[in-house]
Amino acid sequence: MARVKRGVTSHAKHKKTFQAAKGFYGRRKNTIRAAKAAVDRSMQYAYRDRKNRKRTFRALWIQRLNAAVREHGLTYSVFIGGLIKANLELDRKTLSALAIDDAAAFAAVVETVKGALAAEAKAA
Repeated sequence: MARVKRGVTSHAKHKKTFQAAKGFYGRRKNTIRAAKAAVDRSMQYAYRDRKNRKRTFRALWIQRLNAAVREHGLTYSVFIGGLIKANLELDRKTLSALAIDDAAAFAAVVETVKGALAAEAKAA
């Protein structure tokens, strides 16, 4: 059986790890054992934080919406309930952007929601 020299594949794997560890501090960037551990851990953090970023942004949009609808005399939960009753299918990201960029359009949405809430109160 022929002898297999594995230097080429090892070098390629190490190169890939070092490329991922670029910018790390100390031995973590230039020693394969430390770099591999650091890169593995960084991948775990990246996976976790991609999920956390979604949570964080949704919380931010909700805070912005709450502040914006309070200026119109509603609370966030009442506003969201009114959106459902008014059959408006706007997500929180869009509503938040609307509140920041186009106050007149957001005011129109709030008035629509208030109308739906008033109609619901009359019916009950």
